[in-house]
Parts: sequence; structure tokens; C-alpha cells
Amino acid sequence: MRYSALVLALGLATGFSVAAIAQQASEGAAAPAGAKVYFILPKDGETVSSPFTARFGLKGMGIAPAGVEFDNTGHHHVLVDREAATASSPMMKDFMKTDQPDLLHFGKGQSETEIKLAPGKHTLQMVLGDSDHHPHSPPVFSERITITVK
Repeated sequence: MRYSALVLALGLATGFSVAAIAQQASEGAAAPAGAKVYFILPKDGETVSSPFTARFGLKGMGIAPAGVEFDNTGHHHVLVDREAATASSPMMKDFMKTDQPDLLHFGKGQSETEIKLAPGKHTLQMVLGDSDHHPHSPPVFSERITITVK
């Protein structure tokens, strides 16, 4: 609490707004130009059975578990049927009010997993998170893909 008050006082004394301080504190680690994350499996438009294998690809960066700070690394998150996180929002394990997860977290550095989804159409998008689960700066997002689960 004292730290927050001190940061606020220093920010006000130096002319920074509270919003600017919060934005600075929530920015992700730097990502190199051209870094790319993508789905190897499944392919966009594919029909799959549940559970299905998902494989993640990454170019221009490396994988490190959550909590491990090392330049040009991160860990995967898969957004299911939801909009991408913004560059200033942390992505912690997060579930909708149903039994279906809408954010899958791979904090151990996994690049392959089995995903179980209900039958129907679903969108999937990957975002690489830094050691603190923030999207990198600039964010490293995959293309959003659509799959059908039979």
C-alpha cells in the first residue's frame, strides 16, 4: 500500500497521470520485429474430433516458462471464442462461467496439447505472453482461425 502511495505521489509530483503510470507498469516485454506465432495444427477451416491435438509454432523468438525472464522469449496462450487481449492487459488463467475455458495457458513452455471443445464452430487465436503473462510489445498474435468440432 505504501509503495502504491509513493508511486502515485511521485507521478503527481512529476506531472504523470495515474493512467500513464498504470500503462507503463503493464506493458509487456519487448518482442523483436518479425516475430510470429502460428498454429501448426489444427488448420484454419478444419473439422476435428474432440479432443484434438493443437501444435504451436513460433518464429523469431524462443519459449520459456512463465516466470522466467529471458530476452526474446515467452509462453503460449490460446484464446477460445473470445477477442484478443490488449497489449496492456495481463492474461492469467481465466474461465467463462460455463465449463468451457476461454483462455488456455501453457506456462510450462508447452508447444503441443490436447484441447477438448464442445461440438460446433470455434475460433482460436494464439498470443505469446512474457514472463508475467502480458502480451509482448509489440504483441505477438497469431491469425485467428476457425475450426468445426464434430
